[in-house]
Amino acid sequence: MTETLIRGRLLSFRRAPEHAADSESYLYEGDGAVLVRDGLIAAIGNYADVREKAAVDATEIDHRPHLILPGLIDCHVHFPQMQVIASYAANLLEWLNTYTFPEECRFVESAHAQRIATHFFDEFLRNGTTTAVAYCSVHKASADAFFAESLKRGTLMIGGKVMMDRNAPQGLLDTPQLGYDETRAVIEDWHGKGRNHVAITPRFAITSTPEQMAMTQRLAEEFPDLHIQTHLSENHDEIRYTCELFPDAIDYTDIYARYGLLRKKALFGHAIHLSEREADAMADSGAVAVHCPTSNLFLGSGLFSLKAIQRREKPVTVAVATDIGGGSSYSMLKTMDEAYKIQQLLGERLNPLESFYHMTLGNAVALDLAGRIGTLDPGTDADLVILNAAATPAMRLRMETITSLSEELFLLQTLGDDRSVVETYVAGKASKPEAAA
Repeated sequence: MTETLIRGRLLSFRRAPEHAADSESYLYEGDGAVLVRDGLIAAIGNYADVREKAAVDATEIDHRPHLILPGLIDCHVHFPQMQVIASYAANLLEWLNTYTFPEECRFVESAHAQRIATHFFDEFLRNGTTTAVAYCSVHKASADAFFAESLKRGTLMIGGKVMMDRNAPQGLLDTPQLGYDETRAVIEDWHGKGRNHVAITPRFAITSTPEQMAMTQRLAEEFPDLHIQTHLSENHDEIRYTCELFPDAIDYTDIYARYGLLRKKALFGHAIHLSEREADAMADSGAVAVHCPTSNLFLGSGLFSLKAIQRREKPVTVAVATDIGGGSSYSMLKTMDEAYKIQQLLGERLNPLESFYHMTLGNAVALDLAGRIGTLDPGTDADLVILNAAATPAMRLRMETITSLSEELFLLQTLGDDRSVVETYVAGKASKPEAAA
């Protein structure tokens, strides 16, 4: 049995904050500690109290005066898109066809997939993200590389082999049967191995025929506890084209509902342009709308009404994500900075407590994994991030005038990035890679 005592200021949410001064929504300890035992959180609280619970020979790491939070969670990323981030294009469909699809064709090669997997995990852990929900490419080799690297790092990751059998280059097409067979193989090979979770992953309705959607439904029925991930209502041209491909559906959301994919633990990337009927259908099903602010701005897709969709009579569960590589930053801090700006443009307020709730417990709740990640609660996995709000000269200068936790969080969100991440712990193990030369 190994024990590690990690000292610093603790911040962990109990529930969603109701307002900017809602101190009851979180635990904060000015001189706190997390006791890690065999990869799990054994105790938290005041340092002196937790020290008494630790073994005499426990390894002690002092991160004062920095903040200790649960590891950050990213609910929508594209593993094969690291080398298309920052690609110039007018909109989603042009960006896919010009850059993304050609790049994803390269993932048929195991060596390439393995190389990018190494960089992928380095970059996310460097930014304090310990769990991500990832689309691999259509090739099983890409999923194998992703999950093998996750197993090596000890991370809790969710991922899936993309299924797509039309409207893409030949090198990115499977068939309804092949998509089904290879997804089943990925599930058998990787789901539950280490901390890996496999998601059923039809890319989006444009790239799947009705026959493939039916096979996706079959998978969803055979594996009712698995996550499902796809895209929904990101772009007006995408919506029009999708509805032309499925003329019998009421709307875009109804396509997925007809194939049994609208349910709890189903993650719908973007969901910007939902009708009231679609939002009601998502709320009733327990499905999740995944807000991808940097991507939505970068591709000009639209402004997601985060606050409005949450205060509906039937609120929709919302997660947040970077959407690498349509998104323009690996940092969840930068992601929430852009989410804040989008709400400003919509005449809404997103306070810093809400931002940090979304990055931690909020995303864990959306993934139905709050019993394992997203908090510092004893018994959960010891995935942690240590944040320094004075990591740069500009931040240090601003910190001289900071007088509250909320102000400090807002500074981290606005000016922070991977330099603010002092350390990232995965199951209690220090795991932040060195910055690339």
